[in-house]
Amino acid sequence: MQPQILTYNQPITLESGTTLSKVDIAYNTFGELNADKSNVVWICHAFSANSNPTEWWPGMVGDGLFIDPKKYFIVCANMLGSCYGTTGPLSINPETNKKYYKDFPVVTVRDMVQTLTILRKYLGIEKIHFAAGFSMGGQQLLEWVIQEPTIFENILLGATNIKHSPWGIAFNESQRLAIQADQTFGEARDDAAIDGLKAARSIGLISYRNYKAYCKTQADTDNSKLENFKATSYQQYQGEKLVKRFNAYSYFILSKAMDNHNIERGRTNAKEVLSTVKCNTLVLGISSDYLYPLEEQQLLAKLIPHSLFVEIDSDYGHDGFLIENEQITKILSTFLKE
Repeated sequence: MQPQILTYNQPITLESGTTLSKVDIAYNTFGELNADKSNVVWICHAFSANSNPTEWWPGMVGDGLFIDPKKYFIVCANMLGSCYGTTGPLSINPETNKKYYKDFPVVTVRDMVQTLTILRKYLGIEKIHFAAGFSMGGQQLLEWVIQEPTIFENILLGATNIKHSPWGIAFNESQRLAIQADQTFGEARDDAAIDGLKAARSIGLISYRNYKAYCKTQADTDNSKLENFKATSYQQYQGEKLVKRFNAYSYFILSKAMDNHNIERGRTNAKEVLSTVKCNTLVLGISSDYLYPLEEQQLLAKLIPHSLFVEIDSDYGHDGFLIENEQITKILSTFLKE
């Protein structure tokens, strides 16, 4: 399903001070807005996903599922800096009439929220019944609800944090080092640094899963092997799979945006900032998540009024939010009924 494109022909100023003279926002909608506009569900996608949650969250979004387009008007926008239609490194720079590539400016989660607000207003949405975001999607949603606290009625913040941890930043920097080690990084072409991107994805996967998950899914039964292990082919496959759909420059930019996520920047402390959140908030953590550990979600729930913390039991680490659909459906059903 191809996204729709909203071209916003007014300049937006990024947190860095750089101005984009216009911005394209790619988005998908499912279902229909009801008469009183009370059935809006907004989904903020994670790092390398796109604006079609039926592709990357197929157990949760779709006909007959919890987030059902027959019941809700569902909106998902591609984040700024990505390569799925919203302005990013593969877009044309109006000043040069060439693609930005490595010259695309540093963006932040707050910059991404600017584009979400632009789209919300364009669609005529004044209230969002329920919004969900996991991981980097949760970072966007958290920042958004701080900026526009009266818009949201109920939100789900999953496997996310108040600011990105030194541990998470270290993983992202390791991935960027892999991309930069590719001699084609910096070249003005769409497929620059694809070998570096493969290596970066391999590093990232280790942070998304964990020891148990790999033992569960990638263990070899052939004890005579000296090489070509199942885990080896899995890492290679996932790297090759990503480079067919993503771009090294977007990966580089988005990882930096994840790193600079910090709701305290330019504000007071997290407790005061989060005290302004007015909506009902469900905070989900994943028992085996080493990248965004439970303590980060527990702190969120402690500081956000009207919040509930629930732990998902999963062996799949950070990726558990894409896998444990049955648990998430049950938790959400209870949360929204109450």
